[in-house]
Amino acid sequence: QVQLVESGGGSVQAGGSLRLSCQVFGYTYFSYSMGWFRQAPGKEREGVAAIYTGSGSTYYADSVKGRFTISHNNAKSTLYLQMNSLKREDTAMYYCATAQRSWATLVEHDYKYWGQGTQVTVSS
Repeated sequence: QVQLVESGGGSVQAGGSLRLSCQVFGYTYFSYSMGWFRQAPGKEREGVAAIYTGSGSTYYADSVKGRFTISHNNAKSTLYLQMNSLKREDTAMYYCATAQRSWATLVEHDYKYWGQGTQVTVSS
């Protein structure tokens, strides 16, 4: 059974930083795409960042480029999202997910397994 468990969310002031983690259990593929998505109240879920675990190649949404960094530790089966220079508009529930793709994808329907989410709240 595949399980993704996010952690690291919380409340922070604008300009601050947070680091999200997502540990993956039971996913037996060696290389795959992993992504972070977010959903703010009243808005559609959107892709934030993705990484292909085979090569380490990454892909970012324009809204987070230069501020967020996605990484993956294969030995720990853990995905990370380092978020710096946070803005109020980054406030959302953040989800991690896995996709059996050989590239870093932010196409939501590519993703089959999802975590429960971790809340990030940025105040001014």
